[in-house]
Amino acid sequence: MSATTAGGRAGSIHSPLAEFWRRFRRKHIALVSGAVILLLVTASVAAPLIAPYGPAVPDYNNVLAGPSLAHLCGTDTFGRDILSRIIWGGRISLSVGFISVALGGLVGVVMGLVSGYFGGLIDSFSMRLCDVLLAFPGILLAIGVVAVLGPGIDNVIYAVAVFSVPVFARLVRGSTLALKQTLYVQAARSIGVSRFKLMFQHILPGALPAVIVYFSLRIGSSILVAASLSFIGLGAQPPSPEWGAMLADGRSYLGVADQMTLFPGLAIFITALAFNLLGDGLRDALDQKLR
Repeated sequence: MSATTAGGRAGSIHSPLAEFWRRFRRKHIALVSGAVILLLVTASVAAPLIAPYGPAVPDYNNVLAGPSLAHLCGTDTFGRDILSRIIWGGRISLSVGFISVALGGLVGVVMGLVSGYFGGLIDSFSMRLCDVLLAFPGILLAIGVVAVLGPGIDNVIYAVAVFSVPVFARLVRGSTLALKQTLYVQAARSIGVSRFKLMFQHILPGALPAVIVYFSLRIGSSILVAASLSFIGLGAQPPSPEWGAMLADGRSYLGVADQMTLFPGLAIFITALAFNLLGDGLRDALDQKLR
């Protein structure tokens, strides 16, 4: 065996990214889920190019029409193409999921780092605040936030972000409490490294695997909550092609035009399932205890 080959193999063994990919690619269900998510994101971004019709273009000659070659998923009460509305609606649902979880994760990660590192009154106050937020079911907390701020997709993002904060905070706090006692953190502290660098350069990287896993899992549940809020009229408003709002439009036509609820429901189900399965695969690949 040549020195180059041996060196290349050694480099791949010690590369964290290569080691992660070696484990993750064995999770075939997670790989398929990642491909589905990539397809959904690509379709949403390219909606103006691939959607056969505009999301609000009516066809009064095909009102409540079933699936056909002209309308693969049928039409709604105004003759609007359901497939096109699902593709365009992916922009809204996926954006709400990603942005809300990113906001909640950012606040929760900082809160957990500060709480776990400093402890004392800061820790007590932060954790009691998290306890208050966790005392409410996620959907009820989101409804309360939207009720205060008013209906609309922007307020849905804030509402979903709020109920994501306490779980991220508790997750990062637990990792911080364990990591700040490690030798490399104590060594960095002993040579005068600032608290900011200790938290964000030495402790945070050790907590990131758990944050990444929970981030992917939380997106699916956030999409479900956003769709639920739109379903009861507190989220996206007509004629927005948001998936939950489409379900609300079709509930009065069950048994008459089932395509109005079937296909948006499938879009929500497949998206949430894909994110959950991807999160399971990431957990198995990143969690050292499972290995």
